[in-house]
Amino acid sequence: AYPNPFNPETNIEFSVPADGHVKIDVFNSVGQLVNSIVDQDLSAGAYTATWEALDVSGNQVSSGVYFYRMEAGDFTSTRSMTLLK
Repeated sequence: AYPNPFNPETNIEFSVPADGHVKIDVFNSVGQLVNSIVDQDLSAGAYTATWEALDVSGNQVSSGVYFYRMEAGDFTSTRSMTLLK
């Protein structure tokens, strides 16, 4: 994710090696789902997803460390990002 730390939004660059379903979820520091920023079938290629620090209801989230998890086929990766206000 860049920038990291961020305010008010961050971009997550990712690549998909083969056509398939891709999901990127954002979680708070206690593991609760905050938002799903990608949940769709994508063709192979490079992509950028933007998270505007909003929860699933569209409310601004508080400062802190968040984790994003990408799932695509058998691939899963989790990384952290920090929102500073």
